[in-house]
Amino acid sequence: MKARPLRFGHHLVFGALKLSLLIGSVFPLPVLRWLGRTLARCARPFVAGERRREDEHLKIAFPEMEGPCRRDLRRRSEIHLGNVAGEIAWLMHADERQVAALCDITGVEHLHKALEGGKGVILITAHAGNWELLNARLGVAGIPLSIAVREVYDPRIDAVATDLRSRFGGNVIHRGKGTARRLFAALKANRVNGLLIDQDIRDLPGVFVPFFGREAWTPSGPAGFSLKIGCPTIPAFIHRREDGSHTVEVHPPLPRPVDGSTEDQIRQLTAAATAAIEQHVRAHPDQWVWMHRRWRTRPEGEGAANVQRPTSNVQL
Repeated sequence: MKARPLRFGHHLVFGALKLSLLIGSVFPLPVLRWLGRTLARCARPFVAGERRREDEHLKIAFPEMEGPCRRDLRRRSEIHLGNVAGEIAWLMHADERQVAALCDITGVEHLHKALEGGKGVILITAHAGNWELLNARLGVAGIPLSIAVREVYDPRIDAVATDLRSRFGGNVIHRGKGTARRLFAALKANRVNGLLIDQDIRDLPGVFVPFFGREAWTPSGPAGFSLKIGCPTIPAFIHRREDGSHTVEVHPPLPRPVDGSTEDQIRQLTAAATAAIEQHVRAHPDQWVWMHRRWRTRPEGEGAANVQRPTSNVQL
């Protein structure tokens, strides 16, 4: 990422981050969650645009849902994100025993069995639940995880984020020049590449697949990796339970497409992975980040502001 000049606001954000990490080292998890929820409520007047976008997206996903139900879902989503903020401050100082106690994991045997093939694994997930805790819990379970992330504009904040994501054995790969090569190298080293594909990302190749009944531009690189190398694609998600604990659910590998051209197979596998994400979001709708511009890019010919991007292939 090209370095941008840091402004006064950037220094304020970094200062707030350092303060939150200091607080996270002092207070217990319930207090940190309360602080996170309080900050989320205080931020409400400043994120009116995001709240309107959330409502628009909920209308797309749940057209039968009435206004009061959407408002309640947005409120519960706000509470969830506040809890996530508090948990991340806690996670910077937690040890493996504490992470395992907070978060159960089921289906991890699917990953261990897939790694026996020696070709690595593509792990598909989403910005659902506390995805940073998902990364930590997989590391605690002994999964050799590599994750592809966008570099943060402020190198100081990026260093903190990288430290968090590496605390339990994870390997962070920044998106940009050489990303595909490093992801391929990780698979050849029989690692698990954790990739989030629930966003419309402008600088990544993708395909249109259904998401809540509407075509959504979705990163197709993971499917291309899987088909080119022959490694399994496994969905895994985390959700918060009513008592505040968490569960990671690792699913069986997705079926490998066998019919059609390479592009057809990439689309089929991306659609199957997206369907798994949709199923998880439907089960826990208050734990997905609804302000994402998930349906921003439209297929050619749809709407006045449509944008058609090149279809991905395995030449990544």
